[in-house]
Amino acid sequence: MSSVLIRNARLVNEGREFDSDLLVSHGRIVKIARSIDGENARVEIDANGQWLLPGMIDDQVHFREPGAPAKGCIHTESRAAVAGGITSYMDMPNTQPATLTLEALADKKRRAAINSVANYGFHFGVSRDNLDTVAALNPCEVAGVKVFMGASTGNMLVDDPRTLERLFAEVPTILLAHCEHTPSIEANAARLRERLGEHLPASIHALIRDAEACYRSSSLAVELARRHGTRLHVLHLTTARELELFEDKPLAQKHITAEVCLHHLLFDDRDYPALGNLIKCNPAIKTQADRDALRAALLSNRLDVIGSDHAPHTWAEKQRPYAEAPSGLPLVQHALPALLDLVADGVLPITTLVAKTSHRVADLFAIPDRGYLREGYWADLVLVEPVALEVSRQPILSQCGWTPFADKTFRYRVNTTLVSGQIAWREQRINEGCQGLALRFMR
Repeated sequence: MSSVLIRNARLVNEGREFDSDLLVSHGRIVKIARSIDGENARVEIDANGQWLLPGMIDDQVHFREPGAPAKGCIHTESRAAVAGGITSYMDMPNTQPATLTLEALADKKRRAAINSVANYGFHFGVSRDNLDTVAALNPCEVAGVKVFMGASTGNMLVDDPRTLERLFAEVPTILLAHCEHTPSIEANAARLRERLGEHLPASIHALIRDAEACYRSSSLAVELARRHGTRLHVLHLTTARELELFEDKPLAQKHITAEVCLHHLLFDDRDYPALGNLIKCNPAIKTQADRDALRAALLSNRLDVIGSDHAPHTWAEKQRPYAEAPSGLPLVQHALPALLDLVADGVLPITTLVAKTSHRVADLFAIPDRGYLREGYWADLVLVEPVALEVSRQPILSQCGWTPFADKTFRYRVNTTLVSGQIAWREQRINEGCQGLALRFMR
């Protein structure tokens, strides 16, 4: 790990913007000062006033390894992530095989230790028959425990009341919930097929997986968590109504928290005619009013973090008829540039964006020495420049080879990404020698 001196940067950290130099040595930030002289750093970068941010920590990705190499793997998707300003990620358990055993968890950690360009952690999955294993987990060995309270793949749908009661009562660490009410979704689909026929357009997705299906499930999760004292984190909120379930309090004062994903902040149901299955995801992208309510909630403490829910599928799969096309979209490569458009538009202050993508994620998951620009902390850094990023002219690094942002030009691009003190991305190129580190969880 070489020393790196970044000069003339505009640091964004803990609610402040300020001009400073920053010195990295042996993977960590060793000095932050208005001017740093007399240091013989192996690499010097003149930021020329560009923003220097703590790297985005993405708590929700699907990198598809093991089991779906045509869609993605840890190597390809982590490369895309650092290009998009993500320095650490936490991968979801619905791989093939699913992460439902300690052996499967160890296998994913082994793979990442060899192939991940970004820092990494892994969530453990819940099924109807692995609750004993979940209850006995060491909280420091997993990023969190993920429960699908709505439709999922394989045997990971958990909707039996007795199973849910035991899970919420016994889970030993933070519980992440995907909340959709499956019977409501199935009833909506049947009703719409009867009225419109079998060949439904992608624009129907928000009506099938509607606001009521989300609220019925998320309100149940919150009720269970309150009753059992569970540390609950509800993933990817999509509706204005669900926001009422969560308190506007600082993170340290809450036991139940909530998240929004970048595509639910950037798209709404007016985008279905142009993008169709490319933005088909679960839970569904909904109305402009829902999108605007989610944006506004980020200005308070009602929404705690922003994730991506990066979930690549092949282009061929997405070209199938609506009912056959899988849900999910690739997002990590353009995560930070896309979110910075909200800053450019005056929707979010840059300090709020940094808090929701870095500070609060590190706090929520008890990740030590990351998520902030502080002396002694790991140097997970992103330098962004106000240069137009025309997506169609940039190679797609995700294995799937496509992006829903193909027609976009973002107003910022990632100039440099450092992962644990190593240059991972610079001058629009990956440093193939960069190796991410395992995240620690201090609980």
